[in-house]
Amino acid sequence: MEFKQSLLEDLEMNCRLCNTELEHLVVDLGITPLSNAFIEESSLDKKEPFYPLRVYVCHECFLVQLDGNIQTPKNIFSKYLYFSSFSKIWLDHTKELACEIIEKFECGQNTSVIEIASNDGYLLKHFKEKNIPLLGIEPASNIAEIAEKHGIKTINKFFGLETANELKESGYNADILLAINVLPHVPDLHNFLKGIKMILKKDGVLILQFSTYMIPFLQTTEFDSIYHEHFSYFSLLSIEKILSTFDLEIFDVKELSIHGGSLRLYVKNANNSNYMIQQSVNELRKKENNCGLSVISEYTKFSKRVDDIKLKICDFFFSAKRDGKKVVCYGAPAKGNTMLNFCGIDKDLIEYVVDISPHKQGLYLPGTHIQIKHPDIIRKTKPDYVVILAWNFKEEIMEKMDYIHEWNGKFVVMHPKVEIQK
Repeated sequence: MEFKQSLLEDLEMNCRLCNTELEHLVVDLGITPLSNAFIEESSLDKKEPFYPLRVYVCHECFLVQLDGNIQTPKNIFSKYLYFSSFSKIWLDHTKELACEIIEKFECGQNTSVIEIASNDGYLLKHFKEKNIPLLGIEPASNIAEIAEKHGIKTINKFFGLETANELKESGYNADILLAINVLPHVPDLHNFLKGIKMILKKDGVLILQFSTYMIPFLQTTEFDSIYHEHFSYFSLLSIEKILSTFDLEIFDVKELSIHGGSLRLYVKNANNSNYMIQQSVNELRKKENNCGLSVISEYTKFSKRVDDIKLKICDFFFSAKRDGKKVVCYGAPAKGNTMLNFCGIDKDLIEYVVDISPHKQGLYLPGTHIQIKHPDIIRKTKPDYVVILAWNFKEEIMEKMDYIHEWNGKFVVMHPKVEIQK
């Protein structure tokens, strides 16, 4: 393990939105590797960098955030192993989203659709099928290449003011601007939103969606969604303040169950009178206040609940080891790596991990060095427990792997509590 101690001396301890000094700790998850820094077998003996993973809340704007830019987006996302097209639940969700957008905003051949962080084209393909003009912007070169092969015009760049300038000069601007599960990954919110403001047409609509939403995050103690890729964690309360800085206004919201609880925002330029503010915005604002999201103590007591869950997680794994049970895991998501590293669960307690993505198979988890295999090995080795690390897709996984009951195998879910599925 190589601990980047020098980085601690340079941590940016001010709010990335309002520059207020960060004083209130939400949780400290210790030092961990980057959650998607999977390791090749030939590199297992090399030093692996670990970084502090601490989250604070700003008492002025209530933005929940990592305490400094430990890693740059370039180092994290230039080559990336998360592909959006490997979950049926997610693909069904995004198809429904695309159909809703096309109908609600009457998209046609004169509508310009641009998606930021468009991944492998999983969402834009539905617009392509309707011959709606589109453009994807994707920073990971390996993923952008796959999108291009699928016929999705994609620019391989990080989005910000510089890229927005280039797009504007090339004649691109957006009637519909999509940013799905990208805003938490942005360290420089001001630069990002300046870019959005530049390419969004005056009467255009920005659609933001993210899973790091504070109501489910706090209520279900979702500590495993914390990793170095997620620079910020949002409430309506905080994001309204962020957007208003750029004369952007939320006119509709939707709470979603996907990924354990997500929020979708429909945003317009403040001077755009085409869209009235819906009652949903006021209702969610009231709900957040009732949930205590404007009270610092609601954030600072999060850490105690995390410690309690850690004890229960460790108890399961050590009890299974003591009883001679064979334990494996399904899924190699970033959230699983956060949980395993924070709880100190390694290859002494887990035989292997499986993942449906061929891009991860054969690699090893960061920190714990547990090997990732093809799911078919579960049928051959007949484990007693299959721990579902990708708990946000647990129904899909349990349906697909139902055959483990043939040998009395059981599924285990660690969120929102440790539960052995009957």
